[in-house]
Amino acid sequence: MKLAKQHVDVGLFTNNAEAMMRFWQGEVGLPFEETLPLGGGMRQQRHGMNGSVLKINDARDPLPEEPPAGYRELTIARPGLPAPRRLNDPDGNAVLLVPPGEGGVAGIGMRLAVADAAAFHNFYGRVLELEACGENAYRCGDSVLSFIQEAGVGRAGEMRARGYRYLTIQVWDVDGEHAGFLARGAEEGQPPRTLGSTARISFIRDPGGNWIEVSQRASLTGALPG
Repeated sequence: MKLAKQHVDVGLFTNNAEAMMRFWQGEVGLPFEETLPLGGGMRQQRHGMNGSVLKINDARDPLPEEPPAGYRELTIARPGLPAPRRLNDPDGNAVLLVPPGEGGVAGIGMRLAVADAAAFHNFYGRVLELEACGENAYRCGDSVLSFIQEAGVGRAGEMRARGYRYLTIQVWDVDGEHAGFLARGAEEGQPPRTLGSTARISFIRDPGGNWIEVSQRASLTGALPG
């Protein structure tokens, strides 16, 4: 996989944007970047996160009740922090602030709960072609994706539901990467499509049904394919 950005982005959905933004800006210290209208009563409040972006997708209409996805805890490196600090945002999403370098995290990390560790090793190591950086961890650029096996972890449902719901990986060629992922056994979430002049995106799903956005963003890669 040829990355266009060395940082994975994280997307969550909420009906509680005002309190969420106070928490992520005030408690966690993330700088606000911009608001993007997504249509369908949805706005994306983008926050910088050590080169990554936290996408707080603010839904006007009530989000469906869904079990939590496999994305369980976001780790963020924070300069000057003397020791790790665990927090939960107003929607209950778990956050771990760490001194830079702790657990190998220089930027961000995401911990997943999985039902089948072998399937996840196959997916992250062979399908996504990521480099292992620990017993149950892989590095995507400078972001660390790690997992623990837990009994009873269910399959992720709809993407647009409360909580951490997707990761975004920026690539140079979304069509080529998407086709390669499917050829190596990934489940398709959504085929590639173009969002105006901003980006061309697709979605795949991991063995637990967790959503991964594959994005070719024009601001990183230049003009999009016609």
